[in-house]
Amino acid sequence: MTKFSLFTACLAPLVPAVAFADAPGGYAEGYYGHPMMWGEGYGFFGVGMMVVFWGVLIVLAVLAVRWLMERGPGRSQSTALDILKERLAKGEIDPEEYQARRKALEE
Repeated sequence: MTKFSLFTACLAPLVPAVAFADAPGGYAEGYYGHPMMWGEGYGFFGVGMMVVFWGVLIVLAVLAVRWLMERGPGRSQSTALDILKERLAKGEIDPEEYQARRKALEE
């Protein structure tokens, strides 16, 4: 199959859509389209809803990214006492220093 016949076969279903795109009896000579801001269509309500839609979509995307960043790998909610226990287990502090710091944290 040649490139031209493949191209024609793909575009043939679109020909009726092009024919119906320009409705007869347009709004003005040489004007094609729909005057959404001038009496027909959704007007300012449609524009406002579009802004609300995109605003909500952007806010949801930002919240999703923040939530994923907080739950990312390697992120744990360690308390000060947990960190102190880890330092004792690693041998960074001795048991006497652990007891003194634990008492200070629990007060």
